[in-house]
Amino acid sequence: MKWNLDVTHSQVEFAVKHMMISTVRGRFSAITGSGETSSTGALSSVSVEADVTSIDTNQAQRDEHLRSADFFDVAAFPKLTFVSTKIEQTGEEITITGNLTIKDVTKPVTLKGEFSAPITDPWGNARSALGVTGTINRKDFGLVWNMALETGGLVVSEDVKLVIEVEATAVVEAAELAAV
Repeated sequence: MKWNLDVTHSQVEFAVKHMMISTVRGRFSAITGSGETSSTGALSSVSVEADVTSIDTNQAQRDEHLRSADFFDVAAFPKLTFVSTKIEQTGEEITITGNLTIKDVTKPVTLKGEFSAPITDPWGNARSALGVTGTINRKDFGLVWNMALETGGLVVSEDVKLVIEVEATAVVEAAELAAV
């Protein structure tokens, strides 16, 4: 079965240490994605794309800096993508290995979490959900800007926690619509 993200019930978020003492969280508000499940209902593929220009950390000046060439360089690289290459699932527990592309740099990433088997919502639509997390080193993707602190350490941590929480609705094929 094919699935499309329900963007009103989906988030792609991140968290990174700031000045080694606090955590800054952000999100990409413009995302798209799709997936497929097997005949048994197990997730078999997933892909998510985020419009990097939609980055939101709840602070406009920081968001503009993140959009600049110091970080994401959205003028040259407006999208980031994650495409699964391997999925292992036991019950609701899931491990997804895939290719994450940021600034035209593609690296394998492993995300772990839960996959909710398809259900039927009150309006008769098939729905499913996926929640996974993982940690990447931002420097691996060309996000290298930083500043040293007088006390030692750096302004922005290299490690970034990714959180993908998505809900999807089943794609209804034209033949299925004609039968209704």
